[in-house]
Amino acid sequence: MSLAEEIQAIRHRDPAARSNLEVLLAYPGLHAIAIHRFAHWLRRHRLPLLARVVSHLNRFLTGIEIHPGATIGRRVFIDHGMGVVIGETSVVGDDVTLYQGVTLGGTGKEKGKRHPTIGNGVVVGVGAMVLGAVTVGDGAKIGGGAVVTRDVPPHTTAVGVPARAVAWTDPISGETQRLESLPDPQQDTIIALIQRIADLESKVRDLEAAQAASEKDAALLS
Repeated sequence: MSLAEEIQAIRHRDPAARSNLEVLLAYPGLHAIAIHRFAHWLRRHRLPLLARVVSHLNRFLTGIEIHPGATIGRRVFIDHGMGVVIGETSVVGDDVTLYQGVTLGGTGKEKGKRHPTIGNGVVVGVGAMVLGAVTVGDGAKIGGGAVVTRDVPPHTTAVGVPARAVAWTDPISGETQRLESLPDPQQDTIIALIQRIADLESKVRDLEAAQAASEKDAALLS
């Protein structure tokens, strides 16, 4: 894997990247992954304390915290990146995109595999949390602010708290099939207002009819 490959991957996915030099000098996601690979190398060579120090320096410099034990694939793009946390036993596949505020974390103090496995080509939106030893399948998309605590099938879009599957994208044709309708608060409000107006109109008609009958009875008596 080369630095040029990482830079080209970022330019391909970020329209704001105007040159290779800009990406090299001004993209903290690229810096964080490069420093992490060194920290990971130190950990594999039985220098865990030095690896943690390098990881701590990485967080200080980039705002991105990646535990030295995490496994990061090729062409991973951490966009903006501030506040991203990747836990010790996390596995991130190739061509993954993580936006700012993403957490790949654990759910307790259990030992062993306790952090997520992210498949190839996954996109994790702003502020999303993927917690525990769950698997996010290849090509899946996690919506911003979602909290994932269960496995997400490949090529599936998951949103909400807790996250649920709402769409599936055919990896060959690219067509998206809705699995669940997303809530539309504005539509719900309009429907409620229309129903309320209809109820009020019905009550007004009843009152007008009662008043007309009362006036008719009064006229007959007079």
